[in-house]
Amino acid sequence: TTETYTRAQYCKWPCECPRSPPRCAAGVSLVTDGCDCCKTCARQRGESCTEADTCDFHRGLYCDYSGDRPRYEIGVCAQIVGVGCVLNGVRYKNGETFQPNCKYNCTCINGAVGCVPMCTNSRPPLVWCPNPKLIKMAGKCCEQWICDDSRKIRKTSPRHISSAAYEGEDEAWQKNCIVHTSPWSPCSKTCGLGISTRISNDNDQCRLLKESRLCNMRPCEVDITQHIKPGKKCLAVYRANEPMNYTISGCVSKSPYRPKYCGVCTDNRCCTPYKSKTIEVRFQCPDGTEFSWKIMWINACFCNLNCRNPNDIFADLAHYYDYSEIAN
Repeated sequence: TTETYTRAQYCKWPCECPRSPPRCAAGVSLVTDGCDCCKTCARQRGESCTEADTCDFHRGLYCDYSGDRPRYEIGVCAQIVGVGCVLNGVRYKNGETFQPNCKYNCTCINGAVGCVPMCTNSRPPLVWCPNPKLIKMAGKCCEQWICDDSRKIRKTSPRHISSAAYEGEDEAWQKNCIVHTSPWSPCSKTCGLGISTRISNDNDQCRLLKESRLCNMRPCEVDITQHIKPGKKCLAVYRANEPMNYTISGCVSKSPYRPKYCGVCTDNRCCTPYKSKTIEVRFQCPDGTEFSWKIMWINACFCNLNCRNPNDIFADLAHYYDYSEIAN
């Protein structure tokens, strides 16, 4: 004899919903019920569920009716068991994060592998580079941009650009630490002594620390336009005839220096450094005390239309090919 079961009907139409949706406990999703009528608080793991009372799918739950045979009317919210992944012969668990190589960070999600590229900070050289080229650099995982001048160097291209790779973010392995150093920020002042900063964890503790250095793009008291050659509109680099001493709050550098400065233009272009390094300068104060400061040492500048406010945090979003080169 076959026993007949009558399933209860939990959905009723037309829909009759309260004026305001219920308030769910913290972490419980507010979802549309299984009748596609009203907003309700989703059932959680271990709670009973029906065709109307649905489980919290945001938490990967489903209604398991297997314990209510043969009616399959009232179930229990259970966790969906995800499927693992196989990539290059290696098996990974569902939800496991892994790096198949240094260029990608991947996650196994229910049988599918999703990857995020790690080499995202590489950008082509600035507008002066006619032939940017990605090459593999020794000791670096990600390819780096260089300027391929093997064809023909334009008149406005800075010298020695064949070996000048774009100075982007630097990353390397050091013990159990991925060393990460950001580029130096633009100088806080367009003339006179300013500050440039960067973030780096290149230390024994592998901690991200803020580093600072002094910078002087050009002297404020000198009219550089007077040094522009006749028929020209720009002076890329300016250098004083006599050496000078750096001065900070009355303390004077122990050695004299003859630094290079970025020049100026009489048109809409601005001159910015494209090659520089950091030097350590020792200062001596009137009371006899001494201290050291890192200072930006400019090697070469280039005049172009990529002018920006030093405090513009969106400057790095600019497209490098929006600007055309202009001959001096």
